[in-house]
Amino acid sequence: MGITSGFVLYAVIWFMTFLVVIPIRLETQGDAGAVVPGTHAGAPERHFLKQKAWITTGAAAVLWAIIAGVIWSGVISVNDFDWLNRLPDRP
Repeated sequence: MGITSGFVLYAVIWFMTFLVVIPIRLETQGDAGAVVPGTHAGAPERHFLKQKAWITTGAAAVLWAIIAGVIWSGVISVNDFDWLNRLPDRP
């Protein structure tokens, strides 16, 4: 895995983790009891995005280290997903 593919892997993991973390501890306008006219009651009142971004960065770094370690160790390779036998065997 090269530098670019490592960065892309981290970015994908970061955004997937962020989409999982966003709804945690979300306080909606309906929960707060102060719905602004013209908005939905499910609109966020307080979203804590900065804190969630930091949590996501740490969790993504841990997940990236695990996944990159598995890729670099060779435990799982691209040939493991070649179900149609189209790739040449690699040593």
